[in-house]
Amino acid sequence: MADTPVLRLTGITKRFGTLVANDGITLSLSQGEVLALLGENGAGKSTLVSILFGHYVADTGTIEAFGQPLPPGNPRAALAAGIGMVHQHFTLADNLSVLDNVIIGTEPLWLLRSRRAEARAKLIGVAERFGFSVQPDALISSLSVGERQRVEILKALYRSARILILDEPTAVLTPQESEALFTSLSTMVKQGLSIIFISHKLPEVLRVSHRVAVLRQGKLVAQADAAHATQARLAQWMVGHTVDDVARRPPRGSGQVLCELDSVSTPAGERDRLDRVSLALHAGEIVAIAGVSGNGQVALAEILCGMRGAISGRVTLRGEPIVASPAWLVDRGVARIPEDRHAVGVVGDLALWENVVSERLRSKVFSRGSWVRRSTALRHAQHVIDTFAVRGAGLLSPARSLSGGNMQKLILGRALMSPAHLAEARPRVIVAHQPTWGLDIGAVAYVQERLLTARDAGATVLLVSDDLDEVMALGDRIAVMHAGRLTVAKPAEQWTRESIGLAMAGVSHAA
Repeated sequence: MADTPVLRLTGITKRFGTLVANDGITLSLSQGEVLALLGENGAGKSTLVSILFGHYVADTGTIEAFGQPLPPGNPRAALAAGIGMVHQHFTLADNLSVLDNVIIGTEPLWLLRSRRAEARAKLIGVAERFGFSVQPDALISSLSVGERQRVEILKALYRSARILILDEPTAVLTPQESEALFTSLSTMVKQGLSIIFISHKLPEVLRVSHRVAVLRQGKLVAQADAAHATQARLAQWMVGHTVDDVARRPPRGSGQVLCELDSVSTPAGERDRLDRVSLALHAGEIVAIAGVSGNGQVALAEILCGMRGAISGRVTLRGEPIVASPAWLVDRGVARIPEDRHAVGVVGDLALWENVVSERLRSKVFSRGSWVRRSTALRHAQHVIDTFAVRGAGLLSPARSLSGGNMQKLILGRALMSPAHLAEARPRVIVAHQPTWGLDIGAVAYVQERLLTARDAGATVLLVSDDLDEVMALGDRIAVMHAGRLTVAKPAEQWTRESIGLAMAGVSHAA
């Protein structure tokens, strides 16, 4: 790794009203270096990267790329300077080929015909140089998640990127795909590329990075060589205090089956579907479902939350056939923590108290006829907010004003705390779909501990997560979804990371 700085940010400050998102940040990146950028949600990482890529303009401060000033607020200038970014959520057109996706935006509109032959040769050359395999004519829709990510990286390299920003690059990859990515990163670094690596996964941060920079509340609070850092130290820098790992403890399940799916299928035309899925959920256990997104996890969660019906098979709740109605299931003790907290978990323009009582608003506790018992609802909402330590907004504030972590705490509180007069509706089945997605390490520990507490109180938790570390840390039993099929749910100790990864990729003998 050379000491030549290829990127220098000096005194970057960005304010949004009274909020200081970035506060005088000075940071550099050397040629052939992997710099990990860490921080809690709201620490300023996204703002800093957006300024670097030209999406925001800093209030003060300057950026130099390869010794030249980088014009502010100009994404084209960032691309021309050799800065490329691979977002966590891919921006590929599924109905186009790999080649089409790569060359979009690289040719002048006035050309009478596309220079496809030259583009194909260049793409193959770039892939060979950096050790990627590529199928230029393959449709994006036919590719695995790992293959799509490689296309995103090739898009940046095709445009001659010399600095690559990777935002949560392993969030949706199998362990094997993550290993392939790390090998590719090593090759790119050896070729002289510089990489900014954004991730919440501290073990992989320490594995792939040369240096770590930590933001907290908009300030750069620490920099360290990765070789001399520890996970505990990084976590403490991120949140400002010691963060204890969630301690795994044996389940105290009664063995009673609370919910069961028997050979359940959903319509074949649906993109995310179930194909003859069977699963029994017992009181006092967490069943963790691993798998790459899009393989049926959404259908499984929606079946158990009453938002989707089955075309065959049987789903029962304490022996009673379920009704495809969210209200019916909530009344019978099914709590849901949806995958998308912003679009599904809360109504952003409604007040916090309204979001807390929204799923039980028709109960006699909170309403009489068409009249809402506002004082009762406010008391319950305040109790939830206090118990689950929701910070950053008052009862009358809109839910969209909350940070991601606090929004998730609000959803947890709504799901896990039934009103005092509805003890019979306390959560018995908890469907937790990506409950810690995008949360910082402190919020992750909080959410996971709450799920364990609910399990210990006798509930059954169905945990659907793309995070293999979370699956292995919390799951008493683990099953893997692939192409709508579900493996047998086996005790966690009977799985390894490798066998789960193979099952996630559809290798049948892994199950």
